[in-house]
Amino acid sequence: MRAVVYKGPFEVAVEQVEDPRIQHPNDVIVRVTSTAICGSDLHMYEGRTAAEPGIVFGHENLGVIEETGEGVTTLGRGDRVVMPFNVACGFCKNCTAGFTGFCVTVNPGFAGGAYGYVAMGPYVGGQAEYVRVPYADFNCLKLPEGTEKETDFVLLADIFPTGYHGNELADVRPGESVAVYGGGPVGLMAAYSAMLRGASKVFVVDRVTERLQKAEEIGATPVNFTEGNPVEQIREQTAGEGTDKGIDAVGYQAQARGEDREEPATVLNSLVETVRPTGALGVPGLYVPRDPGGPDEQAKQGMLMVAIGRLFEKGLRVGTGQCNVKRYNRQLRDLIIEGRARPSFVVSHELPLDQAPTAYEKFDKRVEGYTKVVLHPQA
Repeated sequence: MRAVVYKGPFEVAVEQVEDPRIQHPNDVIVRVTSTAICGSDLHMYEGRTAAEPGIVFGHENLGVIEETGEGVTTLGRGDRVVMPFNVACGFCKNCTAGFTGFCVTVNPGFAGGAYGYVAMGPYVGGQAEYVRVPYADFNCLKLPEGTEKETDFVLLADIFPTGYHGNELADVRPGESVAVYGGGPVGLMAAYSAMLRGASKVFVVDRVTERLQKAEEIGATPVNFTEGNPVEQIREQTAGEGTDKGIDAVGYQAQARGEDREEPATVLNSLVETVRPTGALGVPGLYVPRDPGGPDEQAKQGMLMVAIGRLFEKGLRVGTGQCNVKRYNRQLRDLIIEGRARPSFVVSHELPLDQAPTAYEKFDKRVEGYTKVVLHPQA
């Protein structure tokens, strides 16, 4: 089958790789019809991780079941399904508590598994014509038959639930104001989710014109941090108080304002100042235990200079961690089915699989309006 294969820093290629096969009675093989490029894929693409050449990328996958293992009981050939990026067993202590992003079964020695991602287990990615899904009864979410709302549904694999998760971590409630730092796909989904949850005012902080335009289109207030300190801009629009809640949708690749250099703690410290005393921060943005591309030795070890004293002084609460997609995807699916949610507004490009190398390059450079790319392996 054809698949997107990592070759080295800033290089991927579409190559022939071995077809997946049933390895366990609980497996299914899915013919992939839509698969998205994620911002976290760019961490590997840029050579910032320990990813080895040859890894097949892709953890945001949707398709149709082609083959089932004999132990699969709730799924059948022809079912249209979307898979959480988290590979989870469904029965370990964390899974039964709802923390499927931290399954301790699927990736021994590491809490959590994912398709096509370094250190997240032996699961081949789905930027390919087919993908094997383990523990399929648990990991596959059934979708309506056909092709309707395909681009909405594929976002259930990661960024829509992850944006919603940021709101859960911050405990966003109706009527509250929210500051979202980062207007990329997850940040836009966080802002959109805040409005779905009834937030009164949502700010989106970024510097990329297309991202700020999309934020404004969905009813959020764009804040361009190149035009002034975002903390001050938001305070001016909240009577000096700041927001009730804040969400970090940037992570460790944050950049210092006015400079083209990374400052990994800058978003966290900005949120500490943006959110009012006794508010809360949700941090779905990716922070890694080690960052080979960090700007200094401490950052390379995953240690940041965070204003913990100020955070304590203000009595702020903080929630962190990757999304437990299974906790949200069924309800978010139903919002899409009923027309209450249309997350596909964030998708800028839909392309055949063969154009993946160009899509990676342009998405990485944030050029030509590339904000979110969906690949169609069967096109």
